[in-house]
Order: sequence, then C-alpha cells, then structure tokens
Amino acid sequence: MALCASLKTLEVFPFRDPELSSLLLSQLNSLRQERILTDVLLCSDNTEIPCHRNVLVSSSLYFRAMFCSNFVESSQGRVDLKGISPDVLCGIVDYVYTGAITISMDIVLPLMQAASMLYYGRLFEACSTFLQEQLSPDNCLSMIRLSEILHCDSLKEKAKEMAVRSFSDVAASEDFCELSLPELMCYLEDDRLCAEEEQVFETLLAWIHHDPFSRRGAIHDLFKKVRLRYIHPTYLFQFIANDPLVQSSTLCTEIIESVRRLMLSVSAKCGRELKPLWTTPRRYTCRETLVVVGGRKNNEQTSREALLYDERTQRWQWLAKLPLRLYKASYVCIHSILYVVGGLSLSMASGDSSVSATVYTLSLKTNQVYHISRNLWSRLETRTVKNVCAPAAVIEDKIYIIGGYTRRMIAYDTKANKFVKCENLKERRMHHSATVINNKLYVTGGRFLNGHDAIEDSDCFECYDPKTDVWTSKGTLPYKLFDHGSLPLVCVSNRPNPP
Repeated sequence: MALCASLKTLEVFPFRDPELSSLLLSQLNSLRQERILTDVLLCSDNTEIPCHRNVLVSSSLYFRAMFCSNFVESSQGRVDLKGISPDVLCGIVDYVYTGAITISMDIVLPLMQAASMLYYGRLFEACSTFLQEQLSPDNCLSMIRLSEILHCDSLKEKAKEMAVRSFSDVAASEDFCELSLPELMCYLEDDRLCAEEEQVFETLLAWIHHDPFSRRGAIHDLFKKVRLRYIHPTYLFQFIANDPLVQSSTLCTEIIESVRRLMLSVSAKCGRELKPLWTTPRRYTCRETLVVVGGRKNNEQTSREALLYDERTQRWQWLAKLPLRLYKASYVCIHSILYVVGGLSLSMASGDSSVSATVYTLSLKTNQVYHISRNLWSRLETRTVKNVCAPAAVIEDKIYIIGGYTRRMIAYDTKANKFVKCENLKERRMHHSATVINNKLYVTGGRFLNGHDAIEDSDCFECYDPKTDVWTSKGTLPYKLFDHGSLPLVCVSNRPNPP
C-alpha cells in the first residue's frame, strides 16, 4: 500500500531516450546493406545502390519533390542520377544513413556539386569548411572564382578575407594580374585591405603593365582608389607624380596638383572634386600603435631599444634597435616613418646620472603661443602652470600637461581660454613620456618622488580617458625607463580588427 501511495504522487514521468535516433539510423543502414525493405535503386553508371524511399525523402527536399510529386520517378524502382560519379553517390548515401563522410581533396568538388544538387545543405557547408582550411595567398583568388561557380557565400567570404589580409602575397601571385577591372576596384575600395597606400599604387601599376594596351585607360579610375592623404609626400611628388602612366592622364596630374596645393599651402581649401578622395578614412587595418623609443634604461645607460605595444595581446614587442645610444633626443613620427632628432651621445651624458629637485624652483608660470597667420609669438601668463620635465599632449582642442615634479594634470582649453583640472597622477612624476592614441593619453615610465622625497625610476604604464577623467593601469614596461620618447606609429596589421 505504501508503494502504491508513493506511485500516485508521481503523475507523469517524462522520458527521452538519447540513443534512440542514432540506434534507429544504424538499424536502417543495416537494413539497406542487407537489402531488406529497400524499394528504390539509385544508379550512377553501372553502380546500383539500394535505398529506402522514406529515408531519402526525410533527408532531402530534392528526393521529397521527386518521390512525393507527380514526377515519373515517383513510380519507378530505378532512378538514374546523371552527373554524379559512383564514388560520390556511394559517399552521399553512406552520409544519409550514418551522418558521417570522409572529405578529401580528390572528391571535395564533385561532392560539393552533388550536395548542392541534392539539397544536402550541411554536407555542402562541410565541404566549404574543408576548402576554407586549404586557403592560402596562392589559391585564394581561385577559391573566390570557385565559390562563385558553386554559389558558396561562406567560402567566398573567407577567401576574400584571406585576399585582403595577405594582400602583399596575393598581389604577387599569377592569378592577381588576371583580375578584371571591377574585381580589382573592389579590392582597392575595401577598408580591410592590409597594405600601405604606396603599395596600393604600385599594385595597380603592375596590374596595368600586365596588359598595357587594354588597361592603360583605367589609370584614372584606379588612381582615385589610392588614399593620397596617407602617402608620404616625398613618394607622392617624386615617384607617383613622375610616373609616365600617371603623367599620361590629365585627370591624375590635376589630382596630384590639388593635393600639392593642399599640403604645402596654409590657406588652401579642399576642392569639391578632391574632397571625397581627401576625406576617405584610413583603412581599418592601419591602426595607431604606441611605440616607446630610447631613454635611460634601468638608470644604467642610454637605451637603443624600441618597443611596440600590441593593444590586442597587451604585450610589448621589441623592434629593431637604434643605431646610436642617445640621451635626451627628440622623437617624432610622420607618415609611418620615425625620426630621432638631436640628443647627446653616451660620453657627453655620462656625468648626468641624477636629477636635482631644486630645478622645480626655476619653473616659469608662462605659456608661449605662436600664431602662424601673423608670424607672431605671444606670452600667456598663468599661475596654474608650474610644470618642469613634464610632457604635454593634445586631444581635440585641449592641451594636457602631465605631472612634472607634481601629481597634477591640467588641461588648457584653447577655445574657452581656460584651464581645467583633471584627475591626478598616482605619484609626483617627471621625465616621463606621453602621447595620444585614439583620443586617449598614454603615459610611460619617468621618475617619481616617493614618500621620502627620494627619486626613483619607474616602469609605470598608464592610460587616461578624457571622456571619463579616469586613469587606468596598463601594466608595466619591460624595464624602468625615463627621458625616452613615446609616439603613435601607424602600422598595417594583417589580422582582422575586433568589432
């Protein structure tokens, strides 16, 4: 009675057999192999494969239409599938009854065509995945053409991603010169193209010279796809402007002259025709990256090291070393070329091993301002500015002055003509470096005054966001460093950017 009472409290018991579907499929395959209850033969050449109509109808819209409509095959016991080889047909039937198939380079294309014809979508995509694993810069353009023949969007997208990501290698392949003009234009318009604009120009020249008689007339349309704003002026005006093919086009020479006036004249304005070309943004794969150069390393010697910070991996990478050891040099970057200007040699700087805090008493409460339109210097007196050995950086219309024997950071709003106090640094810092990347301020290294007013070297690496007025630690430098340079270097990445 107790057992019956307990059973009554359990009104339902939902049961699902996780092995039934696979077991049923296995049993159906055994029936097929033993020709039990099979009612149709799929034929290719001299090969006949016994199958169950209901299994075929359940697995494919193609067979559903064939056997459940008024087609003549619905009443026939033998169906010829033309265009499908016996090996491929056997593989597909095995896949239908087992859910498994081995894909190789020998059969992938005919298998993919058969899967498309017979409406086996998952098998079709499995073949696409297999081909995507075989992609390389040498074959990606051929794969794109193949994907268009097969109407395979997933393969086409992956192959094109390979083409734009490995553009340097792809442009050197034999297939590249066989691209049509619309296809080449499509690549040159792609923001994901991993190439500097100088290389884009050289690539279109190589494409034209492959068949100059029929292609030279395309120079103007192709030239407009080169983002001239991001080309080094020396390369633009000495190499591109003097190229015979460019000079043969009046429209190209007019564009170059407009760019020359815009670059070299203070008051020049961008014309209506040039504006769309000039305002085209930098390609997504060209990104600003923090580079730290030179300085005093670990307070032992001047450094020849150059470091690049990879924001994606949050790791430092070592670049090629500087040719000379320099102390207190200046560092700038123009058109992806880094310049090291001036500085002291190691022997000259050997006696300068410490920094005296008494320098702070010599600070001037003055800003000096130059107006290019009037060719005039003026002085802006203020009690707010007291920085010494502190860098300054510009974000939008504000000049940020960071530290300098103090924890303070202030911003001078040039439009409002007023100073704004920002969030303080963690320590009183000097001899550090600062630069702006993507409208954020990156501060590296320097020296700081500890709680006992003693000077220590720093390996600190911080980022300031002016929108939130918040400092964030980015970890540390690989070593302690001061009196170094930091700057944004635009480089081309062959990895897709994060969304």
